[in-house]
Amino acid sequence: MSAWLQSLEGTEAGHDLALVLALTAAFLHAIFGALQKGRHDPWLTRGAIDFCYGLIALPIALFIVPWPEPHMWPIFAGAFAIHVGYKLLQAMAYTKGAYTVVYPVVRGMGPLFTVIGAYIIFGETFSLIQWLGVGVLLAGIFGLAVYNLIHVDVDRENLVPALWLAVATGGFVALYTTYDAYGIRATADPFTFLAWFFLIDSLFMPPLAYRKWRRMENRPPLVPLMKRGLIGGLIAYGSFGSVMLATRLDKVGEAAVLRETSTVFAAVIGWVFLKEKVGPRRLALMALIALGAVIVEMGGR
Repeated sequence: MSAWLQSLEGTEAGHDLALVLALTAAFLHAIFGALQKGRHDPWLTRGAIDFCYGLIALPIALFIVPWPEPHMWPIFAGAFAIHVGYKLLQAMAYTKGAYTVVYPVVRGMGPLFTVIGAYIIFGETFSLIQWLGVGVLLAGIFGLAVYNLIHVDVDRENLVPALWLAVATGGFVALYTTYDAYGIRATADPFTFLAWFFLIDSLFMPPLAYRKWRRMENRPPLVPLMKRGLIGGLIAYGSFGSVMLATRLDKVGEAAVLRETSTVFAAVIGWVFLKEKVGPRRLALMALIALGAVIVEMGGR
């Protein structure tokens, strides 16, 4: 599998596969975000998810994939620190604000800064048509956030701090997207990076979540929480793993932009499962996001 993926790097087939992986990551990431905002406290859910995907990664990292090269350990340390910041901010944002308000802002901040970072670090460039697509996509994402901000009628007093937390979280999305792309390109076997990334990344949140759970007066039962954690852990492999592989196969900026169609999936999930309202204006904004992604993809041909 590793040799096959490496043979596709920089090819038209690799570009097409990166497109599929980025869109898969978008769909799965919307589900991943909804799991954190759903039935349980976001801190507990994230702790359960990280525990489960760390447990899955352990035998793979130790016994299946090649061991990381020595230069990879400082890279893993940097990835760990960045993802800790991202998780803390994301959990605080989801605690404060409605999912359909917070999520679009988090995801909307990422593409623009990731495209800029990809230019600085990897020398990637976007055509004028692709920049137009980025603008259309961002207009849809931030338009959706503003519309939700105006019309959401729950937790109004927490919306402003929730939005600031969402902006900060979005900055970390751009940071980890660019940094993870650097990391997965720095090792010979991409699956070595993925296995060790998930193992190391799982070390922070579970102890924090367990401490929070122990201090609760009405503790949620662990079995349903861990079931959700297992589902979320598997989704995390599909979501984060897919976009990391996409950034190895093709342009980091394109993968980042296409992944943000997750906002469309998130709005549908919020409407269907979290019972948050979706009207014709929001549907139009969601269509704008999808149109922006199509323009970016077609402009890169």
